[in-house]
Amino acid sequence: MNTGIILRRELASYFETPLAYVFILIFLALAAAFTFYFGGFFERGQADLEPFFTFHPWLYLFLIPAISMRLWAEERKSGTIELLLTQPVTLTQAVLAKFLAAWAFAAIALALTFPIWITVNYLGSPDNGAILAAYIGSLLLAGGFLAVGSFTSALTRSQVVAFILAVVICFAFIMAGFPIVLDAVRGWAPALLTDAVASLSFYTHFLAIQKGVIDLRDLVYFGLVIALFLSGTAVVLGLHKAD
Repeated sequence: MNTGIILRRELASYFETPLAYVFILIFLALAAAFTFYFGGFFERGQADLEPFFTFHPWLYLFLIPAISMRLWAEERKSGTIELLLTQPVTLTQAVLAKFLAAWAFAAIALALTFPIWITVNYLGSPDNGAILAAYIGSLLLAGGFLAVGSFTSALTRSQVVAFILAVVICFAFIMAGFPIVLDAVRGWAPALLTDAVASLSFYTHFLAIQKGVIDLRDLVYFGLVIALFLSGTAVVLGLHKAD
């Protein structure tokens, strides 16, 4: 057994139950609703997908933890984690494979929003380069959320607890970039600390990419967040294995 086999098995498992299709349907319905209705797409009179991507952090805040909560909590509850860890695969490979499978599933759901992109091109002449960059940013954002969810799922046998912990942590990472938080920090902390808090925010880095500019710093940020939480997942599972 290797990383590729686990990845394919895990990805296939998402589509073996109706939950995957329900998730995709809910995601597509909410994405369309937020874009064309709550986002005021037609009232704005601009051919772009800014309303579509603006709501992605909030869509992912609840939908992505719903995907990730089962990654390890279910394995621990059912006892199959012991079987997995006895296979000829390293713990790092298992963590990476399950994460990549979940990320691929999220990517499929995101890719299925292409009719919205087509609609915008039909109605006007958008900057498709900026839209493509925003899609990349959205996928990176989903990866960051999934890494957090993988970590919280490894901490507990309860999927509900894993879901709640992931939502709380991801919410904190989002809000770190909002003016209400930064203004509160700015009131007593030096500018250097305020900038540091802002730099920790999912929202800040996603917003930068959403504007159509893929900066190396934003890519490094998401890469480090994913690596950090996946490493934490491996450490937690390693301690469980040692027990």
